[in-house]
Amino acid sequence: MGTERTKIITHIATARSWLAANSRWVLILTLILALIFPFSVKTYILSLGIEVLIFAIFAMSLDLLLGYTGLPSLGHAAFFGLGAYILAYVSSNSELALGLTDNLLITLPIVILGTALSAVILGFLALRTSGVFFLMITLAFAQMLFSIAIRWSSVTGGSDGMTGVPRPTLGIGTWHLSFTDRADFYYLVLAFFCITWFLLRYIVRSPFGLALRGIHANEQRMRGLGYNTFRYKFTAFIVSGVIAGIAGMLLSQYFWHAVPHNLFWNMSGQALIMVVVGGPGTLTGPVIGATLMRLLPNFASTYTELSETLMGLVLILFVLLAPGGIFGIFHKKR
Repeated sequence: MGTERTKIITHIATARSWLAANSRWVLILTLILALIFPFSVKTYILSLGIEVLIFAIFAMSLDLLLGYTGLPSLGHAAFFGLGAYILAYVSSNSELALGLTDNLLITLPIVILGTALSAVILGFLALRTSGVFFLMITLAFAQMLFSIAIRWSSVTGGSDGMTGVPRPTLGIGTWHLSFTDRADFYYLVLAFFCITWFLLRYIVRSPFGLALRGIHANEQRMRGLGYNTFRYKFTAFIVSGVIAGIAGMLLSQYFWHAVPHNLFWNMSGQALIMVVVGGPGTLTGPVIGATLMRLLPNFASTYTELSETLMGLVLILFVLLAPGGIFGIFHKKR
C-alpha cells in the first residue's frame, strides 16, 4: 500500500512539474482547441460549452472574494441576476423594457455601471461585518432582489421574467457585427472568458492581490502593517460584482430572457460549489469546478434517473477526500 501511494504521489508530482515547465504551450494548445471547438462538436455540446464558459466567469468572480479575500458570500447571485435584468431592460423588445439598443458598446457599460453601483451599496454595508454575518447580509440582499423581481411584475415580468432579449451586436457607424449565430456567440463568450481570466490573473499577482491574500490570512496583522483593509476588500467586492454582472448579461443574451431564478440563493450556492470543488484561491480551480458542475448532471441524467443522488455523492467525496478542491490536490501532493 505504501509503495502504491508513493508511486501515485510521484506521478502527480511529475505531471505537475511537466505542466509548470510547459505551461505556455499548454495554454496555447488550450486556446487552439477552444477556437476549433464549434467546428468539431454537435450543437448540443456547443451549447453546453457556452454555458460552461459563462458559469466559469461567474465562479471566477466569486473566487476573488472567497479564495483570495476570504469573504464567503451567499448573495453573489444578486449581481449575476441584476446584470441579466439590466441588459434585458435596455435591449429587450418586450413591452416592459425600454428596448433602446442591443449594441454591446452601449449595453456593456450600462451593465457595468449598474452592477458596480449595487456592489458599492451592498459592500459599504456588508463589509462592516465578517464571517457568518457577512454571509447572511449578502444572502438577504440577494433574496430581497429576488422578491422584488417576483412581485414587481409590471417592471420585471414577475415569475416569467423578461423575454425577447436579443443576441448582442457590435457596431460603430456603418460597421456592424452580429452574434446571432450560436457559434459566433460562442466566440464572444470565449473572448469575455479570456479577458476575465487574464484580468483576474493580473489582479491576484499584483501588489493589490498580494494584499488580499494577506487579508485572507491575517487581517489584523495587515491592519497593524498600515493597510486599509476595508478599502481593499471594498474594491475587490466591486470588481467581483461587476464580473458576475457581465456573466449574468451573457446568460440572458444566450437564453433570450432574464428570470428571477438567476437572483435566487441556490444560484449563489452553485457558484460556491464550483469554487470549492475546483479549488478556491486559484483561477483554474473555479473553471474546472464550473465544467464539472455543468457537464456532470447533463451527462449523468442520460444514463440514470438518480443523477441528483450521484451529484450529492460526488460532492461528499470531494469534501472528505479533497477539501482543497481538484486543483488543490496537486498543491497538497507537491
